[in-house]
Amino acid sequence: MSEPILGSEHTVDHGPIRLSVWEKCLGSPEGKPVVVLAHGSSAGGRECFDLQAPGLDDLSFMDALARQGFDVFAADMRGFGRSTRPEVHLSTEEASADLAAVVEHICALRGVAQVNLVAWSWGTQYGGQFVMAHPERVARYVSYAQMHLDSPDLKLRRERLAIFQRSPYLRVAEGGWTLRFHSLTPPEVNDPAVLDAFATAASAVQDRTPTGAQVDLLTRLPLVEPTRIPVPTLMVHGQYDDVADLPGLWPFFAALPNPDKQYTVVPGGGHMLHLQAGRRRLHQVVGDFLRLA
Repeated sequence: MSEPILGSEHTVDHGPIRLSVWEKCLGSPEGKPVVVLAHGSSAGGRECFDLQAPGLDDLSFMDALARQGFDVFAADMRGFGRSTRPEVHLSTEEASADLAAVVEHICALRGVAQVNLVAWSWGTQYGGQFVMAHPERVARYVSYAQMHLDSPDLKLRRERLAIFQRSPYLRVAEGGWTLRFHSLTPPEVNDPAVLDAFATAASAVQDRTPTGAQVDLLTRLPLVEPTRIPVPTLMVHGQYDDVADLPGLWPFFAALPNPDKQYTVVPGGGHMLHLQAGRRRLHQVVGDFLRLA
């Protein structure tokens, strides 16, 4: 009988902020390389990266990495998921400091000096800032669905900037959680059962989403300097992503100083690739890159 994938809840106190961290591992975590997942600007880590749905045993990004031999952690930054939700606009720098506190906790917990970081969407911004500030803590870095100043979706979002600036949170109806599955993405890469599962999971944990990330993305890019990312880096995104694209990101990739770098475009998905048809390819690409350490 194969070993089960086990889940464990952790909390990390970062000043007055309590951060929720979810861990998945196949059997014992002892001796396994550690992966930390950084979520985007809508829902928290567990809902994004450990989604479960009947009959879909390949849906969870965390389970896929656990099966490949990693000890996997997904944190909720302040304002998201099960973590503290301050009634003020959060900033990308605060999320980066939260991530640093989580990584320090994990390094102490598992007795390791470094983790592998996989950051998605807005996570590439606060995750990228963390790599710039603490490169000694990062063995390998995956920048998944990174945005840039001229990303098509950000151009559309700029029309809503005043709404984002007005309040630190926006209410999200259950159906609103699935909007990012569509955009430039054709319907055949989406499974309605996955959309329903994500909407149910996200709305069960939070009925509103922070707006501070949106304000930063619309007014402060670029937030990350490629020349200050010295670690081995994989940049990856879906074929239909409305945030990440080759023309907009190639200058960033070219400026990364470490020669151990890779750029991959995965078919069968858009900005939500890890929950769309091409997810198995994404799991394999990310796992293969991290195992090179």
